[in-house]
Amino acid sequence: FRAHFAKPRIFNGNVSYTGKMGPVAYTLSAKNQAGRGGFGGPIVLRDPEGNIFERREEVFHSEADLPTFSTKFTYDAPGSSVGNLTLAYTPYWAPVTIRDTRTRTDGQDSSRLTKQTLTGWYYDINADYEFALGPGRLKLIGLHHWDKEPVITRQVTDFASDQPDEGVRLTRDSRITETIGRAEYGWKMGRNDLQLSLERAFNKLDQRGALEVLNADGEFEEVDFPEGSGIVQETRYEGIATLSRPLSPTLDLQVAAGGEISELARMDDDSEPRKFFRPKGSINLGWRPGPGWDASLKLRRRVGQISFYDFLDQLNLQQDRENEGNPDLVPPQSWELETEIGRELGAWGKTRLKTWYHRVEDIIDVIPIGVDGQGIGNLPRASRMGIESTSTLQFEPIGWTGAKLDVTLGLQRTRVRDPLTDEKRSISGTRDRWASLELRHDIPGTDYAWGASASHDHYTQYYRLTEVFRSWEGPWWLGGYVEHKDVMGLTVRASVSNVLNARHRVERTIYQGFRDVAPIRFTQSQNQLIGPIFSLMVKGSF
Repeated sequence: FRAHFAKPRIFNGNVSYTGKMGPVAYTLSAKNQAGRGGFGGPIVLRDPEGNIFERREEVFHSEADLPTFSTKFTYDAPGSSVGNLTLAYTPYWAPVTIRDTRTRTDGQDSSRLTKQTLTGWYYDINADYEFALGPGRLKLIGLHHWDKEPVITRQVTDFASDQPDEGVRLTRDSRITETIGRAEYGWKMGRNDLQLSLERAFNKLDQRGALEVLNADGEFEEVDFPEGSGIVQETRYEGIATLSRPLSPTLDLQVAAGGEISELARMDDDSEPRKFFRPKGSINLGWRPGPGWDASLKLRRRVGQISFYDFLDQLNLQQDRENEGNPDLVPPQSWELETEIGRELGAWGKTRLKTWYHRVEDIIDVIPIGVDGQGIGNLPRASRMGIESTSTLQFEPIGWTGAKLDVTLGLQRTRVRDPLTDEKRSISGTRDRWASLELRHDIPGTDYAWGASASHDHYTQYYRLTEVFRSWEGPWWLGGYVEHKDVMGLTVRASVSNVLNARHRVERTIYQGFRDVAPIRFTQSQNQLIGPIFSLMVKGSF
């Protein structure tokens, strides 16, 4: 339950039943991943000299419900063979409503209503079967995912004067397909564990977009929007060989090497399919230097993911943005070096420290497209380096029985060359520092527990060609809970979050053209109320 702007999230949770019939075990389950969001308050727009020329009062409201009904079967086949089959179906609803009133110094006051509806569904079929074959075991894996995702966004501006309403309606009806077949064969050869894996994946996006504008009669009239429709598909083959072996009683080695071949194509135009070969693999060393210590060093060559939506034009009506489609988009690739050290602290708990350095090629960012357009594309290279500490501290040694503190602290520095200025800057929208603390106390001799948590996340600016902005909520989120672990055999927890009044914040600078040569058009500041959030959780089994 939120105190402001959002409806209660009542039907959230899961229930499952497990049974067995002969060699087949089964689980029937239903769950709903529901979400409710909302914030509201002032938005202030200023001209380049800092003078306020428009004030807005906005309320944002969102809902999401994703009920999933699934059945899993596990077949205990003759011998050592075993098979699994999971069938799942998920209908979903995710409406969004944004209302604002606008007061301007030039007298052109107005109000705007943006409503988005998303009513879709998807299903998943996953199966695997593992059995002995020759000196090893073969596992066959299959996956199929199909998603129908229709989104309709309607935005109308109503002017206080006699000026006719302005409006636009954007429809994006997408069908998403993913099919994967995979085989894994593993066997032992002395001290060595070997595995060969082969995979074929087919991914497809079929999007149909339509754009309509409000005419003088108050009716929506369709306009040409061919760039919003298209079919993008990829066929990918991957082969990886993996060797694992101990080098000593305290040192283990794992080496994986292979690559992937893919063909990426727009199927609705006359462009030629693009074919790629990308090597991939990793080297991983695990070391146990002494009791309570462990360490690892990993060097990995990884191929990243891209969104097929970025091949087609995408409009953001709320922020008046357009991403032009980019048929030349390619997945990023990276060399990644990571280290991790862990230490068991006995009765005091445990701690881990992780560091990383990633060298990325073809990093995804916003780039110039055409004469004066912009959209998602690739920049030549970028880097990420960071450090994160994760610890669990037990307070038993100082006499506070049943109490523990989980602490995570992290920093990250990223660098990429801006496509307009050629100067180095951070990668858009990356988390560059974060912290979370969670205290829990199980009161000895009772069924009661209580806890408190605090978290902070800081993100870098987003860089588009015509604007720079940063969006965040905080600076700190603080919450707490009380819990009873035996209410007629059930666990009941009541909690509250955002007791420090974290706010929804946005700072935007919008330019009249590309920001390396054009002057500032205006700036936008949002400092909006979220409010406290209350929840009640009940769980148990029978």
